[in-house]
Amino acid sequence: MPYLKLSAACLAYGHVPLLDHADFQLDPGERVALIGRNGTGKSSLLAALAAGNGKGRLDDGEIWVQPGIRVGYVPQEPPFEPAMSVFQAVVSGMGETSALLAEYHDVSHRMAEGDGNHDTLLVRLDTLQHELEARGAWAYEAQAEKVIARFGLDPDAVVGSLSGGQKKRLALAQALAQAPEVLLLDEPTNHLDIAAIEWLETLLIESGMTLFFVTHDRSFLDRVGTRIVELDRGKLASFPGSFRQYQMRKEALLHEEALANARADKLLKEEEIWIRKGVEARRTRAVFRVQRLDKLRAERQARRERMGKVQLQLDAGDKSGKLVAELDHVSKSFGGKPVVAEFSARIQRGDKIGLIGPNGAGKTTLLRLILGELAPDTGTVRQGTKMESAYFDQFRAQLNPDSTLADVISPGSDWVEIGGARKHVIGYLEDFLFAPERARSPVSSLSGGERNRLLLARLFARPANVLVLDEPTNDLDIETLELLEELLQNYEGTLFLVSHDRTFLDNVVTQTIAAEGDGRWREYAGGYSDWAGYQAGRREAAGDPVRNATKGEAKPAAKPVAVARVKGDKLSWKEQRELEALPECIAALETEQGELTALLEDPTIYQRDAKAAQQAAERLAAIDDELLALLERWEALEARATGSG
Repeated sequence: MPYLKLSAACLAYGHVPLLDHADFQLDPGERVALIGRNGTGKSSLLAALAAGNGKGRLDDGEIWVQPGIRVGYVPQEPPFEPAMSVFQAVVSGMGETSALLAEYHDVSHRMAEGDGNHDTLLVRLDTLQHELEARGAWAYEAQAEKVIARFGLDPDAVVGSLSGGQKKRLALAQALAQAPEVLLLDEPTNHLDIAAIEWLETLLIESGMTLFFVTHDRSFLDRVGTRIVELDRGKLASFPGSFRQYQMRKEALLHEEALANARADKLLKEEEIWIRKGVEARRTRAVFRVQRLDKLRAERQARRERMGKVQLQLDAGDKSGKLVAELDHVSKSFGGKPVVAEFSARIQRGDKIGLIGPNGAGKTTLLRLILGELAPDTGTVRQGTKMESAYFDQFRAQLNPDSTLADVISPGSDWVEIGGARKHVIGYLEDFLFAPERARSPVSSLSGGERNRLLLARLFARPANVLVLDEPTNDLDIETLELLEELLQNYEGTLFLVSHDRTFLDNVVTQTIAAEGDGRWREYAGGYSDWAGYQAGRREAAGDPVRNATKGEAKPAAKPVAVARVKGDKLSWKEQRELEALPECIAALETEQGELTALLEDPTIYQRDAKAAQQAAERLAAIDDELLALLERWEALEARATGSG
């Protein structure tokens, strides 16, 4: 028997239906990921399911929840009273018992601290104990204390003093304290650092809970999800398996849909020409052809096209000097606590650097030191020349809620200049999927994902040869993330990226600066996976005394892969020949890629030889992987040959 069921659900805001007679079923033990473009209604669907049986928040249709099961819900922005304690917030989801538990916790602490009349507090504590026993609520208190401890929270801390990551942990703790059979999660990884996300992944998998969650974190999707459900143009489509399997199937479905739409449009065009032939048509046309034309017109009018893709352009402006920054034994402390300790690094033009560390480790402080915005306590920072920086703030503080979208992009002007070409601000906003009529809307009317898109639009409207992105992936849908990745891969300037999105880091950065605790930072070659692999190897070496003993005296863990640019790392004769041959190999693959693409763009190939079409599609996918491998090899050999890698 299913836990949740959605039948013929309809929900609309304005004239656009978010749910259009959508159906869905969640079975016990499933971990279902809900994905879709920003603004398609994912959060609205989750909120409707959380509301429970009946029509609830739907315009039409029905929601059925299995009687007796507990459903936990963590919204994207959990609402908490700022004056509440953490313990009060966690137990607040337990109905009538929550007030008693919160008061019992408060009275117990006041007695322990000698705050108030001891006899009065003792009498009240005794009364509360009896009431809680009568309700069988001790198990609830134990569960609340357990999840608070597991999430590393202080039960007496005031909610208003918590960071964004701590509030997300609090919301998860509140939901888990109810021991739900079904857990609904809306963007659970937002504001969590990588260590917390990996811990949450393990917790959710090992708990055995049934999950229905919204996320754009592709690593989280792949590890946690057992089924992908996509919300697209009001309909819910199910794809069993991992996110990677979904991507392969979705690409084929979109291709088939495009072919079907092209055939329908062609037929409609032919019938429109025929119906306008005048006297000749009136003599010969049959009633069924007129009826078919009416049907084709109705179907074309009812068709909802997929939302377009964001058109991203980034102007790197004039080149900066070859040196961007050089740090020599730099240290910085706040309140006696070291945030950066004896850190040295040399950053050159074109480097793409990812910063990894837990929340509060000092990533922003290190960035400000590198960019010269903050003076070190000790050590020296040497800045490069001709640097034009642009900064993406994860808290979107640069966006004035009362400003219009057009004013945010180009204050006092209707034009923006991108790469030397002028473009009207409304057209530029359309590139970022903002309709023309919204250009004069206030920023306050935008969703979280839309604000991130607007901030990217503002950032990219100005030339910059040094780009600083602080958590740019929050709230962005997967398609936009992939486009942003491609843009940053081709960016010729210097990039500093702070992100908890492991896939994004792997696909964009070429080196990593990671926090090692106590203000220590270290450089590593590669992205997140390379850093994680090194850490795993170091832990394994440290925890294997038998292997170390067989080698005599224990050796220290291997040093991280150097990111130094030492000249003289000569290529062997074989590697030199390989480097010279690579451009020709890449060109041959690109030629084959172009030929196959042209072949598959011909709709008749699927009618003439479906097997050949399938083979061509598979070969095209293989070429992408081969090209990526060759390009990475070329970059590595070229870097060694020039001493710049």
